[in-house]
This record gives sequence, C-alpha cells and structure tokens, in this order.
Amino acid sequence: MKHRTLGHNGPRVSALGLGCMAMSDMYGMTDRNESITTVHAALDTGITLLDTGDFYGMGHNEMLLGEALAGRPRDSYQLSVKFGAQRGPDGAWLGYDARPAAVKTALAYTLKRLRIDYIDVYRPARLDPNVPIEDTVGAIAELVQAGYVRHLGLSEVGAATIRRAHAVMPVADLQIEYSLISRGIEDTILSTCRELGIGVTAYGVLSRGLISGHWSKERSTHAGDFRTHSPRFQGENLEHNLQLVDVLRGLAEARGVSVAQLAIAWVLARGEDIVPLVGARSRERLNEALGALQVTLGTDDLAAIERAVPPGSAAGDRYAAAQMAMLDSERDAR
Repeated sequence: MKHRTLGHNGPRVSALGLGCMAMSDMYGMTDRNESITTVHAALDTGITLLDTGDFYGMGHNEMLLGEALAGRPRDSYQLSVKFGAQRGPDGAWLGYDARPAAVKTALAYTLKRLRIDYIDVYRPARLDPNVPIEDTVGAIAELVQAGYVRHLGLSEVGAATIRRAHAVMPVADLQIEYSLISRGIEDTILSTCRELGIGVTAYGVLSRGLISGHWSKERSTHAGDFRTHSPRFQGENLEHNLQLVDVLRGLAEARGVSVAQLAIAWVLARGEDIVPLVGARSRERLNEALGALQVTLGTDDLAAIERAVPPGSAAGDRYAAAQMAMLDSERDAR
C-alpha cells in the first residue's frame, strides 16, 4: 500500500481511503455481513483511512464500524468522521447544527458507537449558516486539547471559510467531491488548500457509480437510493454522461484497465496531497478500486483523458437544487 500525508499537519494515511456511507445509507439495500467483510479486507490490504458520518443511517454506520474494528489495534487505522447533519426518525434531513455544545455532544455519542477513545479527523459535514466557523472550530480545538480528537478537517466549504477556519486552528484536510466530472475545486479551492498546506480527501471519485463503467440506462434503483433523484442520473443527462463513460471505456481498454480504475487513477495523479475515498461496499468493488494504485498515467494519458472528458462536460449538477444551495463550496465553484 502506498501512503500520503493529509496536509502539513495531518496524519499519514493510505493512498486510498474507504468511504463507508453506502454500507448503511443513501444507496438502497445493504448487506451487513458483506460490509463488515469488506472493511476487514480493506484493512488487510493496507487501507488505513476509513470515512464515516454520525448521520449515516442515524448512527448505524458508526456502530457497524465499531463492530468491524473490534480487536484491531487502534493505531492501525485512522477514522475520519463528519457531524452536524440533523435527521428525523423518518430519515428526513432537518438542517445542520454546528454549535460548540452540539459539536461536543455529537462526539460523545460517536465515540460510544465506534467503541474508541479518540477520532483521528473530525469535521463538520457542511457549513452551518447560523454558526460562525470560528465557533465550531474552537470547539474542536478544545476536543483536540482534551485528547478526544487528533486533527481538524472540513467538508464542502469554500476558500474564504477555509482561511477563517485555518486561522483558528490548522486544518489537516478538506473533504470534497472531486472527480473527472466534478472539478469545481480547481477554480480557487484547491489552490487555497495548497497555499495553506491543507490536504484533500476526495469523495465521489466515481460520481456515485456513474463513471464506474458499471452503470447503464437500464439499471434500476431501489427505494432510498440517492441516485433516484440525482440530476446526473436523470433522462437526457444520464444519456449524455454515459456517452462520456463510453469514451473513457475505450481509453481504459487500451490500457488494459477498467473504467473505474482509470477514473480513480486520474484523481490519484492530481497530486500527492489528494487522497481518493472509494465507496466500495463489496470485496469485488474494493479489489477493483485497489487496482488503480498500479495504474501510472503519463502526460499523453492525462491529455487523452482531458480531451475525452474536459472540465464542465457533465450534464446536470452533482446534487439536487436544495442540496446545492447548502454547499458553501459552490460559491467558489461557479
């Protein structure tokens, strides 16, 4: 396993991280035993960075990971946890709460569910518009001083917010969507992170399966699947986006790799300060993703990929309008 460091002050982690959300939520039916086995397989192959959120399945994902990690040495993995998203008993999204007291309460429950004593990287899931980022970061700084958190992370925030947070406490990494068809961070956010020595953990590197090479127009979604309402998976948008995938497929086949491996390798090639998170919830998909680590893209390869999928070529936003409005990062990406 190759390794990368999250920013100037963050932890040393595996070059690929495992995003665990889909094992509990947002993508329809799940398989508990396969999920746990996949976490074990990831750890056994050298993946050390595991990403979750306290609102994934309303605590289910943390409890699942707590079970999967039982008996594993605590220093053999790093946990990245998001907090702040509020949900009702029916799963409805109710907004965000990043007040200092809420930060500390959320962490207390997270530690219990995960069965551990500290979190490696703790981050608000989104910017709470009602709470200054300095207050939220100040609370996390107190948790760091108390030993409950090791590093501060951010998620889906823009350059101005990054600077304000970093002025209070060094930020280890920014978690944000980044893929061949989601490149908004390249405008100002990525350069700001690099100026300040902040790493990037990139989620959605396969655009929720859209550019994995495994999606088709005929594929149906289950109840509760995020993609049922995602603009990029709808009608003409989907047809257009799958045409992009077909072009990528030709490039991948010429290299003897899968479309998913090519797409992940492209993110890996964007810089040593970027760690892709792969949302594999089965050993089959995990093994495919790991193959991307063996793909080296040269100048000609990267140029061919750029021609096939230039910036802004995807049809449809990455979230529905209501969710896009909650993204502080989109203020810099538009």
